[in-house]
Amino acid sequence: MTNLPPSHYPNIGSLGEDLVAQWLQSTGWVIIHRRFCCRWGEIDIIAEHAGGGEEIRRWGDGEIGETTPTNLPPHYPTLPMAHAHSILTFVEVKTRSLGSWDAGGRSAITPQKQAKISRTAGIFLAQYPEKADYSCRFDVAIVYYQESKKMTGVTAQEALATSSAAGYQFRLQEYIPAAFDCLIDNDNG
Repeated sequence: MTNLPPSHYPNIGSLGEDLVAQWLQSTGWVIIHRRFCCRWGEIDIIAEHAGGGEEIRRWGDGEIGETTPTNLPPHYPTLPMAHAHSILTFVEVKTRSLGSWDAGGRSAITPQKQAKISRTAGIFLAQYPEKADYSCRFDVAIVYYQESKKMTGVTAQEALATSSAAGYQFRLQEYIPAAFDCLIDNDNG
């Protein structure tokens, strides 16, 4: 049997990211960047979920309060907060075969990897300052794959989403919102 060139094999990681991006879009997220790269690293998916365009009221001590309760008198000043409830998520996608050595990719997200993602997110926000007032979080998506002809193990009903491509079946098995917290330093630019 001859070995085929690397270009013959599908990019499994990209196909897993495609599934996650499609699932995010189906749940109301807007994909604003894929495979954002800088000198610090790469972020697989950057997605945005817009807030409800709500207003908040300024309370007596000058602090910004919670979303406007309906029982407040109309003389309280309102402040439009277009991005007050918008979320920007930096998604790390781990695509692995069933039974992988690193717990489906979870153990590959070391503190060092988290720091790289955080630095890269800081670079992104420096390049797109209009996104700087969004709430940010770091999510992790776990995708399993196997050859379509060897379909066994986890059933499609247990997966959040499934797809087939290049002779493989992909399953988004787990999506972990706010999987880790990092401080984003906007002075990296």
